[in-house]
Amino acid sequence: MSEAMQQVHSNNSASDQRQYDVVVVGGGLGGLYALHRLRGLGFTVRVFEAGSGVGGTWFWNRYPGARCDVESMEYSYSFSNELQQEWKWPERYGTQPEILRYINHVADRFDLRHDIELNTRVVSAVFDPETGRWSVETDQGETVSAQFCVMASGNLSTPRVPSFAGLETFTGKWYHTGLWPHEGVDFSGKTVAVIGTGSSGVQMIPLIAAQADHLTVFQRTANFSLPARNAPLDPGRERQHKEHYEERRIAALDTPFGIAGFPAPTQSALAVSDAERQVAYEAKWAEGGSISFLYSYTDLLLNKASNDTASEFVRQKIRSIVGDPSVANILAPRDHPIGTKRLCLDTNYYETYNRNNVFLVDVKADPIQEITATGLRTQSRDYGPFDAIVFATGFDAMTGALREIDIRVQGGAVLTEQWDAGPRTYLGLMVAGFPNMFVITGPGSPSVKTQMILAIEQHTDWIADCLTHLRKRGDGRIEAAPHAQDAWVQHVNEVADSTLYPLANSWYVGANVPGKPRVFMPYVGGFAGYKQKCDAVAANDYEGFNISR
Repeated sequence: MSEAMQQVHSNNSASDQRQYDVVVVGGGLGGLYALHRLRGLGFTVRVFEAGSGVGGTWFWNRYPGARCDVESMEYSYSFSNELQQEWKWPERYGTQPEILRYINHVADRFDLRHDIELNTRVVSAVFDPETGRWSVETDQGETVSAQFCVMASGNLSTPRVPSFAGLETFTGKWYHTGLWPHEGVDFSGKTVAVIGTGSSGVQMIPLIAAQADHLTVFQRTANFSLPARNAPLDPGRERQHKEHYEERRIAALDTPFGIAGFPAPTQSALAVSDAERQVAYEAKWAEGGSISFLYSYTDLLLNKASNDTASEFVRQKIRSIVGDPSVANILAPRDHPIGTKRLCLDTNYYETYNRNNVFLVDVKADPIQEITATGLRTQSRDYGPFDAIVFATGFDAMTGALREIDIRVQGGAVLTEQWDAGPRTYLGLMVAGFPNMFVITGPGSPSVKTQMILAIEQHTDWIADCLTHLRKRGDGRIEAAPHAQDAWVQHVNEVADSTLYPLANSWYVGANVPGKPRVFMPYVGGFAGYKQKCDAVAANDYEGFNISR
């Protein structure tokens, strides 16, 4: 810690600071529900949010075409039946503006705003073993005190702008999908470059292509994308869903991805004929969506030979859609099994490469060397001039937001040092060595491999029950035991290694961030089994946690 920061902490004794039971870092979907749930139990809570509005991921990611890849009726809070019955989603998959409107409605409906400080970034959180309290410092120069700290900073909230040489010399405009201007961007008549073809690139490229004079797409890694088949939400389907909302929510708890409504597969992809598989895949392709496709057979994420059948089906689809065989060849992924990276959902993505104003560059074969004043230079040639460059290069996922905060214990552990070789948690909920600090959907939990709002509610409810338990017993401190954390990290790794996931250089292992330790971060043993483990730990007097007064 710097001398200046030490001075700040020494000048802010607990008696001088605002006092709370709980400080929540982040005002997205996780932070809002944590505030609602904990405040309802009588805890005093303060939320700090860096943005000028609530919403987290859906506040920042305003790029063209930004849309959720989980269906609207599922991607919503379940804690209020009145809310889920009354809210009307216009489309099968929610757009960013619609989801943000929903989040703001929740903040207003449950009177959450007066306990949230916007435009306030948490820069440090220091635990004092003597007082048993956290001192949380913000970029506004204030330090508050709390017995518990809940990190709801999100899994995809630290945009990664590549450190290309020469970016500062570019005379046009450049944008990152995760830091999009709130006023929007008009690409009409412009010559545009998009770098990156992950989920955000796949969503925005068709819309930019329809607007710009010319679009050049720079792709390092081809990604599998399936058709979303988005459409206005059918009133009959909406009515039926709402009539059975409660039972669907309960059923979702007993599924691998936290989403109900998809019949579990019963056989291996290798147990049926080629013709039968083709019919099954064609039906899933026509239906749209990613979970349904991965549910085609029992072993698509476990057996490489089975996965090859699904991967090749999608590659053939790409070849049938894209008119130029050389472009189709670049777009067809061969370096990872389908589903081992987050599957993209699109509307006319592959069709876009048939437009006369769209050009694709394979930067795996011809890497980008630098940004120039008017464009960019690969190993073999110059491209441009461009009026604008758009970086669809993703996030420092799952750990980036926490590592940006100076989290430490006085005279003890420092989070960035503890995670130097990769994140380590117990259940994704707590980190050994950091008492009274909880993480919502942290590394080592299902998080991004589930319906995220369901994962958020499950974690928050577990934390709320834990704090209630401590209060009833008169205990003031809880901490993950190192041996329990070690065992859980080993289990998370063993489960991942039993699947095909580690075969991909994905952001699940931090492969998109140069120098980031290669560790498989989410838990892929399925949401149902994970929840059972969390419930069993709590029922067994919080097994694996050290509790004291």
